[in-house]
Amino acid sequence: MSDLNADRGREAALFLQLILGLQQAAMVALGKLMNPVTGKIDRNLEAARNTIDTLAAIESRTQGRLENDEQRVLTQVLTDLRMNYLDEVRKG
Repeated sequence: MSDLNADRGREAALFLQLILGLQQAAMVALGKLMNPVTGKIDRNLEAARNTIDTLAAIESRTQGRLENDEQRVLTQVLTDLRMNYLDEVRKG
């Protein structure tokens, strides 16, 4: 594999790691996952919303520049988080 292909593969892996890390942070803030620091289920809808907005900004700023797999993962993560966010907002 050429250095260029290796660099692209590494960049793609790092990008997906970033997206999935932000997804996990949002799920913790939504109270859907245990906070790994406190060991508790906490809910912070403002933090969740900020993380979702960050992912939406990434989607907007990378429009047309992502590989199909990267775009698919980002779109799915945003859809999933938005649905979970609405679920938590409705719970009050």
